[in-house]
Amino acid sequence: MSGLDNRFLRTPREQRSLTQQSLFRLLFLVMTSLLVVPVFGILLVLIVRGGPGLSLDFFLDKPRKGMTAGGIFPALIGTLWLTSGALLLAFPLGVSAAIYLSEYARDNWLTRTINIAIVNLAGVPSIVHALFGVGAFVLFLDFGASILAASCTLAVMTLPVVIVATRESLQAVPHSFREACWSMGATRWQTIWRLVLPNSGSGILTGVILCISRAVGETAPIMFTGAVYWVAYTPEGVFDQTMALSLHLYNVSTQVPNVPPGLPFSVALTLIGVVLVMNATAIAFRMRLRGRKRW
Repeated sequence: MSGLDNRFLRTPREQRSLTQQSLFRLLFLVMTSLLVVPVFGILLVLIVRGGPGLSLDFFLDKPRKGMTAGGIFPALIGTLWLTSGALLLAFPLGVSAAIYLSEYARDNWLTRTINIAIVNLAGVPSIVHALFGVGAFVLFLDFGASILAASCTLAVMTLPVVIVATRESLQAVPHSFREACWSMGATRWQTIWRLVLPNSGSGILTGVILCISRAVGETAPIMFTGAVYWVAYTPEGVFDQTMALSLHLYNVSTQVPNVPPGLPFSVALTLIGVVLVMNATAIAFRMRLRGRKRW
């Protein structure tokens, strides 16, 4: 009986494997915690120091007394204008480029060059995008310093994110699905529109989420192309200038004297809140699309 029991005992090799597995699991848990703990720490500091300054008047009032008092309403509305404009420009262009590269383009030197250019564009510093926006949109296209010029600059900056996320999502759809459609007589575009895009919508929305997150928080591109230090009004059109939360946060943190200690933290907390609300909306749509997936 004891010989039979010994057959079920772990060998030294199995024990070493289990020990290594436990150690790697602990290592990955520690690494994950190192990423998550700072995020919660930042949120905790912002809530503790900036939360008391949040009120309805803070959201609906304009800055007063040299931006040492009042609220952030023009900056809040301006941020929504800039982010919406960038998304409306980057989304159709990015998705169209991804569809071409994934579904139509052949693997040759031109497409490889385009792919390299997209990767390089994603690594260009934001200040370089700002200077490009000044030259291309403010001066050459004569948009002037405006919401349109700033939105175009943000769109160019976020295009690589949308293209890469969309292309990866399109390529994740099994090729056998396309072949089944083609064998039924569907054209390439009918296959893309009726089958590929509906089944890659969740991945495309991932690119939208990343686009929103980056566009809301950028300062340099909008500082030179359309955002201003202070205005008392909200924009009425795309050729107006506007305040923005990211630039306003920079100003009250570094440029404005005698600012109440909690004001920059309240602005930062609002900025993060705007990002979370926009991302949560996109995530809700993404989850809905995932529920309708056919595979």
